[in-house]
Amino acid sequence: MFNLIGAICSGLFIGALARWFYLGDVDMGLGMTILLGISGSLLASFAAGRGSYGEGFQRAGCFASVLGAMLLIFIGRQLGWHF
Repeated sequence: MFNLIGAICSGLFIGALARWFYLGDVDMGLGMTILLGISGSLLASFAAGRGSYGEGFQRAGCFASVLGAMLLIFIGRQLGWHF
């Protein structure tokens, strides 16, 4: 249960930082911000583990997670998605 609460809190923090650092207006709700932060963290962890979720899986740093979330915002904008 505490892992879920921690994931939600860190997702909110990472997503809010990514939205703040991203150039331009990123208009999304609280739920989408949490999902953005969690997805950015997973993307950074996947990249840090060189594509494997096996024994080499480690948590990505906060900076890498924010960069991953910003990358997801960029990709979404290029695909024409409006948050």
